[in-house]
Amino acid sequence: QVQLVESGGGLVQAGGSLRLSCAASGRSFSDYIMGWFRQAPGKGREFVARIRWSGGSTYYADSVKGRFTISRDNAKNTVYLQMNSLKPGDTAVYYCAAAYYFSGSSTDYVYWGQGTQVTVSS
Repeated sequence: QVQLVESGGGLVQAGGSLRLSCAASGRSFSDYIMGWFRQAPGKGREFVARIRWSGGSTYYADSVKGRFTISRDNAKNTVYLQMNSLKPGDTAVYYCAAAYYFSGSSTDYVYWGQGTQVTVSS
């Protein structure tokens, strides 16, 4: 079975950086798309970035282009989200997830982590 565990969240000032990690266990993830989503209070779950495990092609939401970078470490079965130039609007619970297709829709992701809180102060 597949298990995803996020870590690395915290409280930072605007303009600061954080690196989120998503440790994956279970089966091989070579057939999966790995994505990062976020959800602020009172809002729906928003796509942030995704990466194709095999090959490493990536795609980003317009709101984070140029600031966030998604990557993966095959040996560690871990996906990362490097977040730079953070803004108060980035405050949310961040989730990693896995899908079978290169999709930005949360409904296409079948495995989810528990989430990690990111808070950006002004």
